[in-house]
Amino acid sequence: MPTIPETLANWQKSLCPRIEVGGLYARNPIAHKWKATFRSLELRETAFWRIHDLLTQTYELHLSGRALGARILLRSAIETLATLIYLNQSTAAVIAGNRDFHAFSDLTARLLLGSRDKSTDHQAVNIISVLEKCERRYPGIMGLYALLSESAHPNCEGLCFGYSRIDHDNHVAEYTNYMTAMYADKLEPEMELCMFVFEHEYTTEWSQQFEQLEAWITENDERLEATKGGGGSV
Repeated sequence: MPTIPETLANWQKSLCPRIEVGGLYARNPIAHKWKATFRSLELRETAFWRIHDLLTQTYELHLSGRALGARILLRSAIETLATLIYLNQSTAAVIAGNRDFHAFSDLTARLLLGSRDKSTDHQAVNIISVLEKCERRYPGIMGLYALLSESAHPNCEGLCFGYSRIDHDNHVAEYTNYMTAMYADKLEPEMELCMFVFEHEYTTEWSQQFEQLEAWITENDERLEATKGGGGSV
């Protein structure tokens, strides 16, 4: 497997600079008259840009001995990875007949445009719920997220253990930054795991599911038109 700097450099060269709806429509005018397909592609590429940015900064902080900031950013990268995994899971559910297409279309809007501060018209999807669904495909992702969260939050590990040692016998508390010593040897393997899974979901899973979704929409277009509510298609 390439090193972390090599992977980040390769990702930098592969970032999508532009999406043209006209090109998608020419590829399959039936499948791409529906907003869900464009939103799926948009979500895939913005996730790639975001996780590349997050992991680049994670690695820079790691090299400079800033363990806390690195772990907080890696936690955010795991959330970004989980969003792509969940998109792919939901796409597969539509193709298998286990999820309504129009509900899936609404989900793509929430994943892409959702907010907590009401700055958009869409309510953001709860990331813990997303991670719980991702756990079915990647057992352990919730555990890793929980470990990173202990650093991100001022819990016992992220606060007391990270910055102090208490001598109960002598009733003395001493303070220093223990974060790098606690986490320095863990960060790179955790980053590599995140990168490996993202590459699989981005390159293999999304591509396969997207092509199957295009074919599925084409086959079911008449039924989708008959059952759509307001704004289902472009």
